[in-house]
Amino acid sequence: MAFNKGDFIKLNYIGKLEDGTVFDTTYEDVAKEHGIYSENMRYGGDVVVIGAGHLVMGLEEDIMDKDVGYEGEVVIPPEKGFGNWRPELVKMFSITKFENPVEGSRVNIEGRIGTITKVIGRRVRVDFNNPLAGKTIIYNYKIEEKVDDELEKVKGLLQLYLNQDMKVEISDNVVMIWIPNEMSYDIRWLRMKESLAKQILEWTGIEKVIYAEEYSK
Repeated sequence: MAFNKGDFIKLNYIGKLEDGTVFDTTYEDVAKEHGIYSENMRYGGDVVVIGAGHLVMGLEEDIMDKDVGYEGEVVIPPEKGFGNWRPELVKMFSITKFENPVEGSRVNIEGRIGTITKVIGRRVRVDFNNPLAGKTIIYNYKIEEKVDDELEKVKGLLQLYLNQDMKVEISDNVVMIWIPNEMSYDIRWLRMKESLAKQILEWTGIEKVIYAEEYSK
C-alpha cells in the first residue's frame, strides 16, 4: 500500500549524520543516550502529513511507496535534506547588536535565526544557513500506523506544532480547541495559531476551527 498526499501517518525515527552524530529522534532513550534529550519535548512518535512539508524531501519520497510497519534506513543528500550551504546567507553585524556574542550560539537577529560563527573585534559573523545545510543525513525510521480518525489528526498537528496536548472536541465538522491560560499571551502561539488553523482546515475534514480560552477561580 503506497501512501498518498494528505495521508496522516505516525512515524518514529532517528536522524543522524554520516559520522553517527544523532541530531533528532522521537525515541526518548536514544535522545538521552546521545545527549539531545529535552524535558520539553514529547517522545513516542510524530504524526505527520504526507505532502505538507513536515518531513525533508528525501525522507518523504522514501516513505511514499512503503506500508505501515515498514522499518528501514534512507541516506539523503543535502539537496533533498536541509539544502546546500549558501555563502550569501553568512552576514556580518556590529557587536553592538548583541548582548554577549558567543561563537556557536544561536541568535535571533533582524527577524532571522542564525548561528554565530566568529567574533572578530567589533564585528560578529552570523550564518543563517540551517545548521545541517550541506550535510548528507541518514534516517532510520519506522511507520507505526496510518491515522484516519479526525480527532487524532487534529491532536497530532497540535503536538507537532506546539509540542503539547490540549483539550479538543469535534462536532459536525467543527473543532473546538481549548487554549491553556499560560499560552494566551505567548508570542509563539500568537504567531502560530493562524497557520495551525489553516493546516487543520487544509488537511482534515474539519470545516471550522474555534479556539477557546477558559478561566475559573
